[in-house]
Amino acid sequence: MQVIILGSGSPLPDPDRAGPSTLVRTSAGDLLFDCGRGVLMRAAAAGSGAGAFRSLFLTHLHSDHITDLNDIFTMRWALSFEPNPLPVVGPIGTDTLLRATEAMLEPDIGYRLAHHADLQWRPSSTVTEAERGVVFDEGGVRVTAAPTDHAPVRPTLGFRIDDGGQSVVVAGDTVPCRGLDELCSGADVLVHTVVRSDLLEQIGLPRLTDVIGYHSSVPDAARTAARGGVRTLVLTHLVPAPAPGTEQEWLDQAAAEFDGEVVLATDLAIIDIAR
Repeated sequence: MQVIILGSGSPLPDPDRAGPSTLVRTSAGDLLFDCGRGVLMRAAAAGSGAGAFRSLFLTHLHSDHITDLNDIFTMRWALSFEPNPLPVVGPIGTDTLLRATEAMLEPDIGYRLAHHADLQWRPSSTVTEAERGVVFDEGGVRVTAAPTDHAPVRPTLGFRIDDGGQSVVVAGDTVPCRGLDELCSGADVLVHTVVRSDLLEQIGLPRLTDVIGYHSSVPDAARTAARGGVRTLVLTHLVPAPAPGTEQEWLDQAAAEFDGEVVLATDLAIIDIAR
């Protein structure tokens, strides 16, 4: 199994960091977790794309995690040569989101149907709304969902991917919580969104300090990894984006709470899982 960070950024636009998105390569195909801004550009660089995603999993419906849903929905349809519904797994509310996305794209759908004689079907999706339990089980690959805590954003999910004795957890936005601890137990890799609460407090702007209360800090994520006996912790969705030369500060904060490997994500970073 292989983890590719397609986007390591946050809601704050950054020229070097696409929006939050993680690609997990499994024996059943490419599984995409969240789809922030620029995800298909990064997927193209990783040799993947909308038509290749075996399924899209949404941790929650915050705008920065779904910005490019419309791009995936459109490109999967427009670049396929037969009906190819987009499978989507997410929290309650995901079906409403997909229906609204399709409605928003209605003019474009009409233009393309009118122009391309060989495109004789509409784009479509198959949606599974989940709260807990196995949400994908195919070819020896199992994805399990559990509730996380990003209140007042409700509901939110974390996911664990198991494939041939290897395991990856994608946390999404959350504070430490029981559901995430359950997913992390014995995992090889934990991909966790984090904020530097110390830096946000120094900046002092309420709009930024507000985010501290419903995201994990670097030490929070490290303690979650330590409790679960995780081998590798990947810090992503970095708020604020690390200034050049400060990367070691992030790693040191995690290392103070966790003695496994720590990776500070960059776009297109690859984590190979081998036992």
